[in-house]
Amino acid sequence: MAGWVMWMLAAGVLIALELFSTTFYLLMVAIGLAVGGVAALAGLDIEWQFLIAALVAVVATYILRRSKFGRRTKVHAERDPNVNLDIGQSLLVDQWQHEPGTDGVADLYTARVKYRGAMWDVELAPSAVAQSGLYVIHEIRGSCLIVGNAPGKH
Repeated sequence: MAGWVMWMLAAGVLIALELFSTTFYLLMVAIGLAVGGVAALAGLDIEWQFLIAALVAVVATYILRRSKFGRRTKVHAERDPNVNLDIGQSLLVDQWQHEPGTDGVADLYTARVKYRGAMWDVELAPSAVAQSGLYVIHEIRGSCLIVGNAPGKH
């Protein structure tokens, strides 16, 4: 079997494995292997084939790493509606308790509300306005709901 065919088969195997990993890094190495196959088809020596394949794989991996597809976004589960279905839900707050801040700490507004059949502690998000009414859950810290004003309720 010709050398270029082996390069292309190896690239194909990596592409198939990439379907299971979903990271695109194996795809970058497969691109390097495919270019190594093109170098073999062009009649270059095996040393040059390996060198070209390695260089293309490294450059492609570097470019991927610098792109938005190569960076993992850090997901905060307490704020992610895909992890916690309560994020984005609304609740009614009748009354806020004001706790003045000390030593440069901002004032804290807390409340106790019934949500999903249970009593919850509620804290007002820093950018929200404390008044009775409808609020939207922005974050959940343990058993405390962090809420902000519902849209159009400032």
